[in-house]
Amino acid sequence: MNDDIKNSDKLNENKIITKRDIIFIISLLAVMIVIILFMHFNKKTGYNVRISADGKTIKTLSLDKDEKYVFESDKGYNIVVIKDKEVYVEEADCPDKICVNHKKISNIGETIICLPHKLVVEITE
Repeated sequence: MNDDIKNSDKLNENKIITKRDIIFIISLLAVMIVIILFMHFNKKTGYNVRISADGKTIKTLSLDKDEKYVFESDKGYNIVVIKDKEVYVEEADCPDKICVNHKKISNIGETIICLPHKLVVEITE
């Protein structure tokens, strides 16, 4: 009989997922969904684009006007485009092209960053 109790205890110890684990996972998923929905419905469209390099604002442009801005420095160049109230980097001579492959931005707080050129393109109010 003692062997049966020991085997039963071993089975309970070897359970991979318990009821508490399942409740914790479901709770965590619910919190994540609430946060994602909150962030999605609180997006605010910006009005301006701030272009800065080395922490200094170089240019502020309006999202209402379609235009191109060419940023040039001793590190290289980026072509920032505003079109249909969205901003993107059309071209750059940086090696990784992460800024060029970044999605278009239009909401307050969104940024496109080019680390090799120390360029930040940010949507503001």
